[in-house]
Amino acid sequence: MFEEASEVFENMFKSSFPLTFIVFLPAVLILVSPLPAEAAHEFTVYRMQQYDLQGQPYGTRNAILNTEARTVEAEVLSRRCVLLRLADFSYEKYQKALRQSAGAVVIILPKNMSTMPQDIVQQFMEMEPELLATETIVPVYFALEDDELLSIYKQTQTSSTSQGSSSAAEVLLHTATANGFQMVSSGAQSKAVSDWVITSLEGRLAGVGGEDLPTIVLVAHYDSFGVAPWLSYGADSNGSGVSVLLELARLFSRLYTYKRTHAGYNLLFFVSGGGKFNYQGTKRWLEDNLDHTDSSLLQDNVAFVLCLDTLGSGDGLHLHVSKPPKEGSPQYALLRELEAVAASQYPDVKFSMVHKKINLADDTLAWEHERFGIRRLPAFTLSHLESHRHALRGSIMDMRSVSPSLDGAGEVTAGPHVDLKKLSRNTKLIAEALARVVYNLTEKGAPEDLQIFTEQMQVQEEQLSSVVDWLTAQPRAAQLVDKDSSLVSTLEYYLARYLKDVKRHYVKADKRDPEFVFYDQLKQTMTAYRVKPAIFDLLLAVCIAAYLGVMYLAVQNFGILYNTLRRVTQPKAAKQH
Repeated sequence: MFEEASEVFENMFKSSFPLTFIVFLPAVLILVSPLPAEAAHEFTVYRMQQYDLQGQPYGTRNAILNTEARTVEAEVLSRRCVLLRLADFSYEKYQKALRQSAGAVVIILPKNMSTMPQDIVQQFMEMEPELLATETIVPVYFALEDDELLSIYKQTQTSSTSQGSSSAAEVLLHTATANGFQMVSSGAQSKAVSDWVITSLEGRLAGVGGEDLPTIVLVAHYDSFGVAPWLSYGADSNGSGVSVLLELARLFSRLYTYKRTHAGYNLLFFVSGGGKFNYQGTKRWLEDNLDHTDSSLLQDNVAFVLCLDTLGSGDGLHLHVSKPPKEGSPQYALLRELEAVAASQYPDVKFSMVHKKINLADDTLAWEHERFGIRRLPAFTLSHLESHRHALRGSIMDMRSVSPSLDGAGEVTAGPHVDLKKLSRNTKLIAEALARVVYNLTEKGAPEDLQIFTEQMQVQEEQLSSVVDWLTAQPRAAQLVDKDSSLVSTLEYYLARYLKDVKRHYVKADKRDPEFVFYDQLKQTMTAYRVKPAIFDLLLAVCIAAYLGVMYLAVQNFGILYNTLRRVTQPKAAKQH
């Protein structure tokens, strides 16, 4: 019976090689079928800034990503997606990826920045301007770390570091058995956003006593800036400035409500947009008021313009000026009152005036008051920062990073922050100095330690806190805040509670010669697919070919094989009998 079967199989397989292939291939596929695939991991990524300013491109110019992951330890990074953790990040490693023409760079940030040492946070803040200084064609993304992403990073790092092993056999074996990850972005190539509108808001408190009253202008820009727009929360720069402006509006609106305390100054409040892009909102507002209308408070008697910027921390206050004020002028009166209030009521505050001329050769202006200075309006910027080059003014690390477990103690866990006590102190100092100017208290002989904003008129720390919390609950990059944004609507509502004639001002880039151009695809979903390296496919193909070859030879010589097996097994069968 077995002899007949062997002859049938032998003749069948000898006559048709395709039939041999068809019969044995399913068995091979069953034997070498892969293990069940793990689900791909999806996570949100935030692309580096991409914009043009004054015709100069900045940031990354690409958005598409579909390449295998590596860490910077790998010897070859060309056309690979380089994963970098913030804890291990350095500008040299970043440049290494760019020099080797990496396919992309993904920088992994911790979800809780308070876990990062202060020196690492400060180092990254100082590198952000360098990352944006020049354009790059390599897509650069930022991602927030989770357990799955951390696992992907560690596996990729293990795979990357094994390439430096001394034994070629070890490298080959590890390469064949290691897991790889293919990183794929979901979005399309970035393109310029046409007709983007930047919105600014204006409101006023009219003075009493005549038609040609002097006007004091209070300004703060509301937008934030950082290396990645969707991660730019701008707590101190300039959420603190906006919160101070809104609190000043509340305080002086109460004073202007009563006839007895209604002063002879117009107070004009301006919340500007596009501040981080060379103060585009302020520029257009000045053009509208000075060039395109016959009646404007800015055309008449402007006492001074006070810009509020980064006031949420520090032990100092610096009045930045482009031209030192002359004695006897309203600007000099403000300087004198700020010095007097700081010395008499807040001796721990180090107040100073910082003089810097406007440099029109620079691509961007240093401070917002320079926009007014260019139009011959007396202006200053008040900030706790002594230099406009401070990294805090354009960093994704500028967050509301106070530990909630401290129950309002205001202690900082890591990184830049808004200190509510110091923000409240600075607000009261500014309010007292402004009130002394508006009511001419020094000339009337009022003592320097006289406090106006006390008891029911005191600065509300809870109000400041709620505004800062609300502003920092959302990224406020100029590319993300359009005219229909809830942020703009809520700011408008806040201003309308305290001020009169609140209205919006819009700025749109010129189509022929745009001063600024924004781009889309700033937030995407990235998928990490688990894949085997190409060497694994090659080895698998060799194994399959060898298996098929052995099976083919066995089938072709089935009779010989059968007889051999029969001779081996027959003596055993005879012994059993």
